Amino acid sequence: MSQKTLFQTNFPELKLLSRGKVRDIYDLDDSLLIVATDRISAFDVVMRTAIPDKGKVLTQLSEFWLEFLQDLIEHHLISSDVSQYPAVCRPYRADLSGRSMRVKKAQPLPVECIVRGYLVGSGWKDYQKTGMLCAIALPPGMQEAQKLPRPIFTPSTKAAQGAHDENISYSEMAALVGERIARQVRDRSLAIYQKAASYAESRGIILADTKFEFGLMDDRLILIDEVLTPDSSRFWPADRYQVGSSPESFDKQYLRDYLVQSGWKVTDPAPELPPTVVENTRLRYIEALQRLSGRTLV
Repeated sequence: MSQKTLFQTNFPELKLLSRGKVRDIYDLDDSLLIVATDRISAFDVVMRTAIPDKGKVLTQLSEFWLEFLQDLIEHHLISSDVSQYPAVCRPYRADLSGRSMRVKKAQPLPVECIVRGYLVGSGWKDYQKTGMLCAIALPPGMQEAQKLPRPIFTPSTKAAQGAHDENISYSEMAALVGERIARQVRDRSLAIYQKAASYAESRGIILADTKFEFGLMDDRLILIDEVLTPDSSRFWPADRYQVGSSPESFDKQYLRDYLVQSGWKVTDPAPELPPTVVENTRLRYIEALQRLSGRTLV
């Protein structure tokens, strides 16, 4: 397994559309090419140190989930086989292999679609202050990491890079995208979460929460971007789960915890990450892929 990292792509013969916190996106005219780099962000700040193989985990796990969920919703994936990409991509085969997807073009919705199954993270902080989760009342006396009475859909704005997403109500989302689309987004998000959480449980993993993105293609709602990865979800090992504390996880929480304990502040420049933190993060991502998909990283 290669330890080579890809922090940023540079494909002169391709048309660069945008660089996100993790993904570089190229316009192939009739489709898009999404390349998952090994960049990692925490608290909306891109770290200076890449995590080897991370982009491959994101791509290969997303590919697994898109196939698993295709009976619930149409998705944007055309192919992740570089040999099936347009000829102009071939010179970059080494960088594209295992970490890229050719996808359909869609109009992304201006919202992040979050489903929470457990009371943790910002939701736990919100509950401690208000007794609510994103303005939704919860029973009194709940503990950190406790399972919610039912999964809750909590949309947010999709902020520009470097800015923070902000929670919005369902009615605010409906004002942005229209009631018909808002209802579809909410219902599909909850259905996807419930199917994925049930499957993850069978693999010994708790899906605590996750974030989806949707787009419109010919007025049809489709699932886009990454799906149910360690970047967009909280995955907890079921055998080490304990109510009352933030559980060990196969996701970015380990990095977030390290940054908090190190004394780093989000207003500071991004730090260099120690080799042990890099390797421990890498191993958590790879274990998530293997335990959830049963696949070996390629």
